[in-house]
Amino acid sequence: MTTLPEPAPGLRRTRGSGGANPNPEPPGGGRRVRARMHVVRGPGGAGLVLRAARASLRVSPRGLAVCLALAAASAVTFAIGCATGDLPVPLGEVARVLVGGGDPGHRFIVMDLRVPRGLDGLLVGAALGVSGALFQSVTRNPLGSPDIVGFGNGAATGALLSLLWWRGGPLETSLAAFAGGAVTALIVQAVCRREGLQGNRLIVVGIGVSAMAYSFNAWLLTRARLEDAENAQLWLTGTLNGRGWEHVVPVAVSLAVLLPVAMAQSRRLGLLGLGDENARALGVSPTRTRALALVTAVALVGVATASAGPITFVALAAPQIARLLTRDPGPGVGASALTGALLLQAADVAAQWAVPAVEVPAGLATGLTGGAYLAWLLTRRRAHR
Repeated sequence: MTTLPEPAPGLRRTRGSGGANPNPEPPGGGRRVRARMHVVRGPGGAGLVLRAARASLRVSPRGLAVCLALAAASAVTFAIGCATGDLPVPLGEVARVLVGGGDPGHRFIVMDLRVPRGLDGLLVGAALGVSGALFQSVTRNPLGSPDIVGFGNGAATGALLSLLWWRGGPLETSLAAFAGGAVTALIVQAVCRREGLQGNRLIVVGIGVSAMAYSFNAWLLTRARLEDAENAQLWLTGTLNGRGWEHVVPVAVSLAVLLPVAMAQSRRLGLLGLGDENARALGVSPTRTRALALVTAVALVGVATASAGPITFVALAAPQIARLLTRDPGPGVGASALTGALLLQAADVAAQWAVPAVEVPAGLATGLTGGAYLAWLLTRRRAHR
């Protein structure tokens, strides 16, 4: 029989720990926050659960590896984007500029022109990826993407009103885009109030609302001045051309606020997949959870649309690709954000490489890819019936 040593002063032995508790009692007998780690198995495979106070975090080894790989791929694509353009910059020189060195001319090209564009692409892609993950979890439909059900065109309507009629800046345009997306969401919710935000009815209604918003946007262009209409039409294709720090900051601040909110909802949204009755039995309010997730998704779409225009495909595909890679049935907010960032940044770099002499909007590249992906997805769903 092995005798365990007595714990040192200020330490308490916990049951099953096999020794002293590494968390000392705070002086004065204050309340301690004890962190625990458990190994669990679920539909997504084995994982580690970290618990501290009332918060918990589940970490899947596979999911963590996928997120690290996506982050590395996004960093490489970002560096390639900084080196690509009318005036190519060697990757080595890009690295020197990013750490504070390099030639002054290269510093201007990289830091003032290409870094804001690349960061805007990463942040907008991440916002769209998270928005798509939330919306698909709320609707329980892989086609439940904000750009398909009209939220993207609704946000574009608000942004166009700000740009063409009120001459708003990036902040005003972001707020107007959020308002446009929110109004669109209320219209869709009102039409689908009997069946809720689930099923194919939502998709059909959303497509109709999206078509109406698109037509209204076209009418706005006909009422604007020619120069403003040309710039707005280019923006409507979804572009990262000419993005500056004034476009990056609103998206970065919004993501810093909304991404933790979205991640905090992941567990509740995952429980909704078990059915509303089971979710209520586990202490989750389906109505409140869906409402908060929907508001968060609309806000992310509005900010992304105001910054880069209505970019398609990213919000649709990023969550599904993330779930395919991580094999996690939940929303996968973090992986969806990284996947969306990589998709949009890669599309922008590919568009620059495809036609070097022309500034091809990234939205054209994502639209072409998204059409093929949507056709494949519909064919796959029909084959599984």
